[in-house]
Amino acid sequence: MTTSDVNRPPNPDGPNSPAAVRPTPGGGDGPGTDKPPSHRAYHHPAAGWGAAKSVTGVLVREHALLDGARAIHKMNHENGGFDCPGCAWPDDIKGLRLDICENGIKHVTWEMTHKRVGAEFFAQHTVSELQNWSDFALEDQGRLTEPLVYDAASDRYRAIAWQDAFDLIGRELRALESPNQAAFYTSGRLGNEATFLYQLMAREFGTNNLPDCSNMCHEASGRALQAALGTGKGTADLKDWEMADALFILGVNAASNAPRMLTALAEAYRRGAQIVHINPLVEAAATRTIVPHELTQMALFKATRTSTLNLQVRVGGDMAFLRGMAKAVLEQSRSNRKALDREFIDRHTHGFEEYRALCEATSWPELEAQSGLTRTDMVKAADIYTRSDRTLISWCLGLTQHEHGVDTVREIVNLLLLRGNLGREGAGPSPVRGHSNVQGNRTCGIDHRPSQQFLDRLADVCRIDPPREHGMDTVDIIKAMPLGMGNLTLAYFQILEAFQARLRGARLGTNEPPKSPSSPLD
Repeated sequence: MTTSDVNRPPNPDGPNSPAAVRPTPGGGDGPGTDKPPSHRAYHHPAAGWGAAKSVTGVLVREHALLDGARAIHKMNHENGGFDCPGCAWPDDIKGLRLDICENGIKHVTWEMTHKRVGAEFFAQHTVSELQNWSDFALEDQGRLTEPLVYDAASDRYRAIAWQDAFDLIGRELRALESPNQAAFYTSGRLGNEATFLYQLMAREFGTNNLPDCSNMCHEASGRALQAALGTGKGTADLKDWEMADALFILGVNAASNAPRMLTALAEAYRRGAQIVHINPLVEAAATRTIVPHELTQMALFKATRTSTLNLQVRVGGDMAFLRGMAKAVLEQSRSNRKALDREFIDRHTHGFEEYRALCEATSWPELEAQSGLTRTDMVKAADIYTRSDRTLISWCLGLTQHEHGVDTVREIVNLLLLRGNLGREGAGPSPVRGHSNVQGNRTCGIDHRPSQQFLDRLADVCRIDPPREHGMDTVDIIKAMPLGMGNLTLAYFQILEAFQARLRGARLGTNEPPKSPSSPLD
């Protein structure tokens, strides 16, 4: 695909012109610009008037001032509303109005686009040409309007009838030697009802090859929490955020990835909670904010702090930091009997003495080297933890995307268990999903490692005989494709650049995006 077209001059012929996107090698993203790459410090509060200005510009550019305003007043409302298609931050439980963010409005506005991509577009552009367009330029053409099939002779997509498309897919599926030669991928953008039907189709066909975006997201969290607590989900909800005395936020740029978290952080600061951000970058959400639905603060330009301590951990050093906190807590317990919740540990945990020995055997110089923080930093964080009656630890992909992501999340649970911060209000583990409805996908059956209980229930209710062996996840599917597995890939996703060459070798790849993504071109 293309790299970002940062040096391409504006094209007077418009976005549909072949010259609208400069062909370049590699993988690209944003729109073209005649400005060179640059960066500068951002000294304004997160959200606030900067977000309001950006949102207004988007609504004007997309000609959605009226429709966008209507959508804003329905987004994230229980009765008569809808969930934001952006991040997975939970809806306010008290009926908060305007519980929105800049990213969410951009998402919704683009979902309402009037742009359409029909057969005439593909008649003008070959697939070879479109492969050199940036992802932004492809999606900016608008929504697909009909099924398309690739014609190798003309190197173009051409429109076909829905029935012909279904027949083509059916022939390919029936021609496979084994159902496990097919993979059925999806993401959180699929609604719950469609998700259930999709996994039912795959399992009735005969495979558990149901990889999804969670494999590359919070799979590590689910595995760790299941092993440690018996559930693959966090135990804290939005009410717990409102009751916590201390919040530890790791591996998340909230202003970019979960902007509505800013409301919870601002409220926590006002009630006197300690808010510790652990991140290689001190980003905007870790400083101060003006939450747009707080109209008085907006009018007065009054910002609220969103942190009491920022610790710039080394990339990948979160586990060492957490181990350092645990080590400091255990050292405090020698002189402060309240540093540990011994009753909770004795009644509800096992392996405590082994864990204590592991922490004692890990030296401070080693922890400092791996975390990028000083012993003083880790002890300071531990002091905040031991002074708090109710502690919540939240994290996102900055933790899970590392090779040791599972171990890091296990370390979060270990730290929480030391002081009984589990199973009570205002405390617990709280992984933040980066994508709306990923958890809904899993709950409705998108899982390459389904439980026997789920399969038994599926067999009983739907009267099918689902396969019992585990399927392959996203990484395994990619690895298997060159080895002959990849005769078919049913995809609902924008494909990774490393996947493109392997996808080209698949005999059939069907993709059902609402807009023109890069993956069908490969």
